[in-house]
Amino acid sequence: GSFQDAGVIQHAYNLNFPLHVVPGSSVQCVAWSAFSVSTPAVVLETVKQASSWGRWAEDRPEAVVVRLYEAHGSTVVTWLQTSLPVKEAMLCDLLERPVAQGHLPLEQRGLRLSFTPFRVLSVLFVLRQ
Repeated sequence: GSFQDAGVIQHAYNLNFPLHVVPGSSVQCVAWSAFSVSTPAVVLETVKQASSWGRWAEDRPEAVVVRLYEAHGSTVVTWLQTSLPVKEAMLCDLLERPVAQGHLPLEQRGLRLSFTPFRVLSVLFVLRQ
């Protein structure tokens, strides 16, 4: 089959960034994820606090940047979901500056993002305090 069907991207991440087991308490806790995407063709590569390079980020310390890319060479729409308390979301450039016309509507399913083959998108989230 194809590398997409075989899950090569996910297996490569598992190999190169293995999970580390940390001893903890025996208390059961609910599974939780800060972010998820609805299609395996889109990889959520980075979650980080917005840099202070631009004046905008210095004014908004509650800003978080998520960087994603399309890994299968396809045109796809995905939903980016988060459990964080998001006030607003917008597309930004690689220097984490908001782009013109970049505000994204927050829907119940999350953010609807469209990708062309191998496209990289950065989304800047402003969180509620």
